Amino acid sequence: MSLSLWFDGRLVPQDQLAAPLTTHAMHYGTAVFEGIRSYATPDGAAVFRLREHLERMRRGADALGIAFDANEAAAATVAVLRANHHRDAYVRPLLWYGTGSLGLDVGPLSRHLMVASVPWAPHLGEKPVRLTVSPMRRNRAAALPPLKLAGSYVNSILAKREAAGRGFDDALFVDDDGLVVECTGVNVFMVKDGAVVAVAHPDALPGITRDTLVELTGATARAVPLDELKEADEVFLAGTSAEVLPVAALDERRFGDAPVATEIRARYLSIVRSGSPAHEHWLTRVPGAQAHAA
Repeated sequence: MSLSLWFDGRLVPQDQLAAPLTTHAMHYGTAVFEGIRSYATPDGAAVFRLREHLERMRRGADALGIAFDANEAAAATVAVLRANHHRDAYVRPLLWYGTGSLGLDVGPLSRHLMVASVPWAPHLGEKPVRLTVSPMRRNRAAALPPLKLAGSYVNSILAKREAAGRGFDDALFVDDDGLVVECTGVNVFMVKDGAVVAVAHPDALPGITRDTLVELTGATARAVPLDELKEADEVFLAGTSAEVLPVAALDERRFGDAPVATEIRARYLSIVRSGSPAHEHWLTRVPGAQAHAA
């Protein structure tokens, strides 16, 4: 049975949809998206921090000059999860420029919005990961705002491919001054003498999971040089897909057990999967999405 997508105001079986080969976003990456997680909880499916994700998407839409209705996208997310009977799932809203021109002037182009849900597992797995410092540089915020603009992720794909070719799980971006930026799709944290630090850099995506962990742990957010990161007791990554994941090694630097990161991961997963009275406002419940768990 085909999964349903929400496309331009209605639910449609995904195998009935196709995009023209002259779609502008296909040629130039003129689209904005989000990666959102839905979790199976004792009370059915719940979407984690949906409003915050859609607010970030609105900022990306503003950058591209596309009107975006966050309330419509929120309702579409709930409708798709219910239609697909998904609980543990990844939700992908995508707003893009369609047809009308192959030039760089986006004024004549059509605009489209879709929301999909698919079964999902953390893209970096569940075991501590091995990082390498990328020879590439992150897109600079002065040139390309750190939002989920589709075209900007070519940077991540190239860096990840290069790292994978050398046998690593992911690539770590640093800037020309040796300051840590982020990995290809996750933010970076470190632990030193029990204190948690959230790496801050103007070129890094303002992560929703990162924001969550800063609030939960009281982490200090500041710039971190690469040399300091390598001297940390623990390093861990945070992102919607990866959740919270310890780092086993950064190039030649190997890290041991990660008790702080493991505890933070357990607390995070407890909140998204079991709920917490203090954090109920982070969960958007999905009535009717309680069967056929994916």
